[in-house]
Amino acid sequence: MSKLRIHAFSISLDGYGAGPDQSLDNPLGRGGEALHEWFLPTRTFQRMSGKEQGTTGIDEDFAARGFDNIGAWILGRNMFGPVRGPWPDQSWRGWWGENPPYHCPVFVLTNHARPSLQMEGGTVFHFITDGIEAALARAREAADGRDVRLGGGSATVRQYLNARLVDEMHIAISPILLGSGEALFAGMDLPLLGYEVTEYVPSQKSTHIVVSRRA
Repeated sequence: MSKLRIHAFSISLDGYGAGPDQSLDNPLGRGGEALHEWFLPTRTFQRMSGKEQGTTGIDEDFAARGFDNIGAWILGRNMFGPVRGPWPDQSWRGWWGENPPYHCPVFVLTNHARPSLQMEGGTVFHFITDGIEAALARAREAADGRDVRLGGGSATVRQYLNARLVDEMHIAISPILLGSGEALFAGMDLPLLGYEVTEYVPSQKSTHIVVSRRA
């Protein structure tokens, strides 16, 4: 069976995956952009932005791994956009413009139905209203044997971890303090849930840790 994987999920030293006061103009919250300073210069990100140059090394290696053998994505609704409650219309089409970086089916968790959204480059957003397990089943079917990547945010990651559905999680700990925001592991006991650290690699801008579910 395909794996459910989390990659390049950046958190602060005090455990926050986004800063406080998230908004349309500040989707990562106050100070949240600094979480991703390790990722933004990498060749992987720069190519996603249409550029050819970018850094190589440890950070690039982890960034690139996140796209290897991925056939579908799952996102929490906040990762798709800032709209809350029922969709007022179909005008919001994501943060990324008409050609998002996914290039495969993406399943967005929401409480409010919306028709699927076809984008350029092979990305199709499907809006799933019947829970995390249904979204994973749909994503695995769409992935056709490849793995599924879970993009977040923090609340969505916690739901999948608590259900022991995540096979592998790469977190990048950035050397900053946010003080408040979206705490990734709030109220969780990862060892009790069957998770253990299987890889630990420091770089100049981050500490990369892989947590895997024990068989």
